[in-house]
Amino acid sequence: MSEFFFKTIWFIPFYGLIGAILTLPWSTGWVKKTGPRPAAYFNLLMTLVAFLHGSFVFNAVWKTPSQNLVLHWLKVAELDLTLAIEISPVSIGALTLVTGISLFAQFYALGYLEKENSLARFFGLMGFFEAALSGIALSDSLLLSYGLLELLTLSTYLLVGFWYAQPLVVTAARDAFLTKRVGDIILLMGLVALSSYGEGLSFSQLTIWAQTSPLPAFTSALLGLSLIAGPTGKCAQFPLNLWLDEAMEGPNPAGILRNSVVVSSGAYVLIKLQPVFTLSPVSSYALILIGSVTAIGASLMAIAQIDIKRTLSHSTSAYLGLVFIAVGLGQVDIAFLLLFTHGIAKALLFMSAGSIVLTTNNQNITEMGGLWKKMPITTISFMVGSAGLVGLLPLGMFWTLEKWLNGTYQITGWLLGLLLFVNCLSAINMMRLFRLLFLGEPQMKSRRTPEVTWTMAFPMFSVAIFTLLTSFVPLNWNLWLSPNPPLSDNSFIINWSIPLIIGSGLLGCVIGIVIQLRRAWAMPNQFYLRFFQDLLAYDFYLEKVYQYTVVWAVSSLSKIMSWIDRYIIDGAVNLVSLAAIFSGNALKYNATGQSQYYILTIVFGLSLLLWFVLSGQWSILIDYWSSFFN
Repeated sequence: MSEFFFKTIWFIPFYGLIGAILTLPWSTGWVKKTGPRPAAYFNLLMTLVAFLHGSFVFNAVWKTPSQNLVLHWLKVAELDLTLAIEISPVSIGALTLVTGISLFAQFYALGYLEKENSLARFFGLMGFFEAALSGIALSDSLLLSYGLLELLTLSTYLLVGFWYAQPLVVTAARDAFLTKRVGDIILLMGLVALSSYGEGLSFSQLTIWAQTSPLPAFTSALLGLSLIAGPTGKCAQFPLNLWLDEAMEGPNPAGILRNSVVVSSGAYVLIKLQPVFTLSPVSSYALILIGSVTAIGASLMAIAQIDIKRTLSHSTSAYLGLVFIAVGLGQVDIAFLLLFTHGIAKALLFMSAGSIVLTTNNQNITEMGGLWKKMPITTISFMVGSAGLVGLLPLGMFWTLEKWLNGTYQITGWLLGLLLFVNCLSAINMMRLFRLLFLGEPQMKSRRTPEVTWTMAFPMFSVAIFTLLTSFVPLNWNLWLSPNPPLSDNSFIINWSIPLIIGSGLLGCVIGIVIQLRRAWAMPNQFYLRFFQDLLAYDFYLEKVYQYTVVWAVSSLSKIMSWIDRYIIDGAVNLVSLAAIFSGNALKYNATGQSQYYILTIVFGLSLLLWFVLSGQWSILIDYWSSFFN
């Protein structure tokens, strides 16, 4: 039986696809009498089967070496396109995490979307979502991963635009889709280039290929930058970071997946591509620069937001920025640990945020307060999720940061400062949210807010337990990966890593407690305070910057091309057509039906041809036309 589950591990992504197909009779309106809930039950059942299947295989392979299953999809001459999957503790663990969070998110959606008429359509899209994510977790082929990332972009567009009757939702779905397409197109260029240099379509072969690669420095730099572009868009990193907070217009159960495992899928592919980035320092520096700018900028943006879901989405971009830094430094273990601990904690935070949004019909945190008395389960879930996200002892993020700073890896002063800065700002943000949402006197929007139903409370409680248990993963990580990085010789960082992590988290909590919290009607009167508040709240005015640079350039270029197409291209075509019309009208008078006119035309043409041949003009004409075409 165990061998059967092991050999059929490749089928797990199809469970979600089958669940999506089973929802079609209800989502298309063929079945109306039963209501849409049976479709949700079918999809939940298939997700549960996928989770159990993956968990069983994970229990069997967590101490075994990695294996690969390869399907030769297209083999022509020297071109060999394969669809390969990897069976390893890391890939199966990622698969189990995806199906587990998807299972809880779909169970949560039963309560959140209880009155939604299009519930079957939502669960069908969630099944499609899960299938793409599961395939990415197992894929060992860059070609297959790219195709699955494209499906993920499509499903993101459909889920963000789920309530398509709202203009703001349509705009958010369009912006999310187009922003991701920018990175995907550049990633496709890198994929084509990588495939032309040898064994570049299999992740497991990249390490050996990178060690023997004869690529020039400039080519290696361009290749690495092109492969970075796709994950940059998927992970909402600067400069492609604005789509994630706009995507919060979609249903919150989809936001649970989007901010926990969907953005992590792009980082997961980035981690597997890490050997390519060792070919050129330009790629590594680009990863570190992108991650640093995003981690600092998104952390600052988050503390100025008043929309609860947008605040958490900026926090997601900040922590994914740390993943980019870890990959740029070649510290793959830390990147995996960051994805794992952040994904579970952020899923719990979005569940608690969704409960608040559902019961208050509001997302503005300045209009709430006093919820801890009315929503105890949501309050505890938010506290556990916040503690799991911030480096507080003894939860998973603390041990992840401690493992990063305990001397196992080469850490410089700037990285230490950046980690402490992000951890401190994250603590300030979480404490600010907690005070505005749960403490103080109830505001107008939070006076009548009952606790959510058991269909939403049970997933929150379950994920809260898993968040508390994530601390065991960093402590036992060497069971899965055993790297041999250079040991740090910085005794200050080694001896003070734990106090510094704890101190930065506590400092952030203290600042979050003592700072003055302004409600929506109490804006600061001081110019400098108002300037910095608006600067952070409006995302450093990046949207305006793009509007007056990229959008203006594209719009101007399109207008120029439109003018050229209308007046030059169409003008030349119209000139030819007019010449044809006039010549046809002129020649029609020769069609008299009298043979002497036809004979005269033939004799005239032959005479002209003979004149060209006999007078030498023919060679001149031939030389002219040959030089013209050449």
